[in-house]
Amino acid sequence: MRPFGVSITALALCATSAGVLAADGVAFSHKNWEVVCDNTLTCRAAGYGPEEGSGGSVLLTREAGPGTAVQGRVMLADIEENDSPETVELTLFIDNQTMGTVAPGPDGDWELTQQQTDALIGAVKGSGVAEFRGGKAPFVLSGEGANAVLLKMDDVQKRVNTPAALIKKGNKPENSVPAAPAMPVIVAAATLDAAEKPLDEAQTAVIRPLLQASVSADDCERLYPDEKNAPEAISLTPLDDKHVLLSTLCWRAAYNEGYGYWVMDAALKGKPEIVTNSGTSYVKGIIDMAQKGRGLGDCWGNESWVWDGKTFQLSSSYTTGMCRYLRAGGTWVLPTFVTDVKKADNAL
Repeated sequence: MRPFGVSITALALCATSAGVLAADGVAFSHKNWEVVCDNTLTCRAAGYGPEEGSGGSVLLTREAGPGTAVQGRVMLADIEENDSPETVELTLFIDNQTMGTVAPGPDGDWELTQQQTDALIGAVKGSGVAEFRGGKAPFVLSGEGANAVLLKMDDVQKRVNTPAALIKKGNKPENSVPAAPAMPVIVAAATLDAAEKPLDEAQTAVIRPLLQASVSADDCERLYPDEKNAPEAISLTPLDDKHVLLSTLCWRAAYNEGYGYWVMDAALKGKPEIVTNSGTSYVKGIIDMAQKGRGLGDCWGNESWVWDGKTFQLSSSYTTGMCRYLRAGGTWVLPTFVTDVKKADNAL
């Protein structure tokens, strides 16, 4: 059994040549490059070194709309606790010519200037060599896949044939580039400060068939006990005076597990509404999912849902980039879906 949520996550994280539409965003990868564009059409292209586990990664971020520039960042490999780059001064070289030092960023990364970013893009588009020196070992950025990925970025943002296109420039007016779509707004509802508790036998006997009716055995096999798996407990957490959150283990794999979460009437009447079969936690009105792309834990898929008083709305969806053994917990945050969550005072 391969849960649907994990299949999508693995595809987005570890594909070598794919284009997939997920959560209103776009993800595409080719060879040593990938691009992920979110629902506001902000695109983030990540390039890597030619070999897994060494060098680092470059992130090129561009917001939608006419006249926006590409912002460049660098992350060096730092997978082990004792593997800190201990960089004194990181310098960018293009074709063995220095482009100056790179300024440290706030998140253990480095931030390229506009001139450095433009020079790096020019190098990977053609036959140039972009190299970072100053870490434990030089980081040579691969150009394989860059053209296809940057063209995809242009295409998603409707820049093809405009002067500011990265790959296919033309004379189409820059003002023809569409503006960024508005970010969806979610108004989070307050939730009760109530503890999770297991259903008793009588409640379980009533609720389990209702949950089974909402999800197949393929998507929540542990909800259907058999000779291999004993019945999993079903838990209840009050959300407010009218709603409760039900949860139970749906599946367990080699290095991930997923819980099902359902919203139901507080009187336990009616049909439960499933939120996800791959959740990993619930805290104060937020359901989170965090699943590894592989057992090494160097690449992840994450989603979150926020309670709005009626249902849980998807509030974010992102991966952490290719499985390249560069950083424990992932290299970058590459969203496919973003929202503006207006926080509620979490007290009733």
